[in-house]
Formats: sequence, C-alpha cells, structure tokens
Amino acid sequence: MSKLLSRRQFLNFTTTALAGFSSFTLASLLRNNSLSAADKVIKNLEARVPVLMRNALIPGLSIAVIRNGEVFWSRGFGVTNQVNRRPVNNDTIFAAASLSKPFVGYAALKMIERGQLELDRPLSDYTAKPYISDPRLNLITVRRILSHTTGFPNWSGDAPLRILRAPGTKFVYSGEGFLYLQKVIEEITQMPLAQYLQQNLLEPLGMNSSSFIWQSAYDQTASDGHDRQAKPRPMGKPRQASAAGSLRTTAIDYAQFIIAMMAPGEVDSPNLSEASLKTMLTPQIKINHKLDWGLGWGLEKASNGNFFWHWGDLVTFKSITVASFDLGTGIVILTNSQNGLKISRDVVQQVIGGQHPAFDFWMIEY
Repeated sequence: MSKLLSRRQFLNFTTTALAGFSSFTLASLLRNNSLSAADKVIKNLEARVPVLMRNALIPGLSIAVIRNGEVFWSRGFGVTNQVNRRPVNNDTIFAAASLSKPFVGYAALKMIERGQLELDRPLSDYTAKPYISDPRLNLITVRRILSHTTGFPNWSGDAPLRILRAPGTKFVYSGEGFLYLQKVIEEITQMPLAQYLQQNLLEPLGMNSSSFIWQSAYDQTASDGHDRQAKPRPMGKPRQASAAGSLRTTAIDYAQFIIAMMAPGEVDSPNLSEASLKTMLTPQIKINHKLDWGLGWGLEKASNGNFFWHWGDLVTFKSITVASFDLGTGIVILTNSQNGLKISRDVVQQVIGGQHPAFDFWMIEY
C-alpha cells in the first residue's frame, strides 16, 4: 500500500511540475513544420527537465528526439557523477541495459534476410551440441526468443538453466533466451558477438560510440550510475558481450538505431527490408488489450497511434525509448540513476503526445 501511495504522490508532483510546459507537443508542432513554436517547447524542456531531475534525485540524463526519421534535437542534462560534477553531454556513455535486446533482435532478422538463420527453424539445428538437455529445446526458435515465449526464466542465476513452461504458450520476459540466441549467432558467424555486431551493424549504422564490450575511450566518457539516494556507483566494464544487456551507448547513437527502424534497406545493406521491419513490428503475443510483444520490441496502442518501445534497467542505469514507424518520430532517454524512469512518462508525453500504456507495463520499476 505504501508503494502505491508513494507512486500516486509522485504522479501528482510531476503533473504539477509539468504544468508550465506548452500545451502543444513537440511531435505535433514538427509535423506541422512549426519550428518557431517547437523551439519554445524545447526551451520549456530545457528549463523544466532539470527541475524534475532535481526533485526525483536523478543526477544525469541524455535525450535524443527524432523527427521525420532524423535526429532533430539532443541534449545532456546534469552530471555524470554526483561527487565530481562532470557534466553530461551528447558524448556521454550510458549503460543501455535491456535496450540491447531489440538491437540483437534486429541483427538476427538481418541474418535471416541473408539466409543464415530461419525465423521458425529450431535453433538446436544450428549448434554442434544441445544448449541444454531438454527435448523441448527443439521448440525454441528465433521467433520465440524475440517474442519472449521460450519458456526460459528471465535469469537462472547460479542454478542450471531450465525450461519452465512449454515454449510458445505464454509471454515470459527472458534474458536467458537472448543468451541462447547469442550462442547460436556466434556459432554461425564464428565470431564473438561484440565483434560481429561492431562490424555488421554498429559501425555501418553510424553508432561509432557504441559497443557491447568496454572500450578504453569510455574511461573518459562514461557516466557512473547512482542509487536511490544519488550515491555514485561505477559502471560495469563488460569484457564479454551479453546479448541481453551489455550495450554501452549514447542517446544520439541509439537514436541512429531507432532511425534504422524507420528506414528500410536492401538485403546487402545493414538496414532491414521493409518486409522485415513490418514483421519485427507485428504482434506475436498479447500482453493486455493495449500492449503486445513483437520481435524484440514491445508494441503499444497509444491514444495517438501505434508505437514500439523498450526499457532498460541495470539498477543504477535506467533508460527507455518510444517511437513510431508511421510518424517517423521517437525519443531516447538514457539516465544514470535508479530513479531515472520516474520522469520519463511526462517527458515522453510532452515530446510525442498521447497516453502511452507502455508505462504501465508491470515489469518497469520506477
């Protein structure tokens, strides 16, 4: 009960705090090419976001806004470390956490386009030996991993990995499924996942500051994380890639991936074809009457259209992206705080407009 009350109190606060924002959303103004009015909305964002961050104890945050399939505006707010007070800028590296998953899903679909994988073929066909000794493993496919219907738990920890329910029967969010997909990709390509993604997607898509493993340059550009009380915690430095969550990136870099989700390409390009993008954004399993899951993305029926979305949570780093293929608009928000998503609903509503049921997804921890 106390948790429910605290959230209500928080929502009351953010509603009041954002009352000074323009009644027009940035997205609606941009669709009408009202750049002067959009400048006013941006100025309001630049003035109000630091207020919201201060009240929610969020030390640092980076935003990138996409309009007509291009980065229209980006900005860093706050500091990378509450103690040393180094400012966040557009080059600041954040831990993207589970925003890694749709990127790996995109890579898998590109491999399908090139004939290296099949969407509904058992992944056990691609490995030299079974990933686990359970005959139901033969029911697990790329489709079931990307739609979180493998039957695997989210994490198995130190316990042996098991299939908990029949694959294909129920949505159960699973990082373990992506680790299995990683194993398959590495066997097919004969490359470590980080190297494969760097060469085939990150660099071709212009995500030049991003990596699934730690880069020495990050020692100068990476933010620290912060707990609920804004106490700094160092960012982890992954030496091996995790398809489920090791991506280190900037808001502008991740926006390049969102733009790729809106820009169909040919088979020999790094971009997915229009048919593959539509497949990725087609509901695979229903979560509730407003939310579905596609292939790597959550899908929502918002009051102003259909959107794809995902969130990331590495405890002291939290992030979210919401975008529309049809509207060519989107937003990426990366934060260095355990409180990082507390203001995200309001900022997204201000930039994109509408009511977004994704923010009521039960797994998102504010």
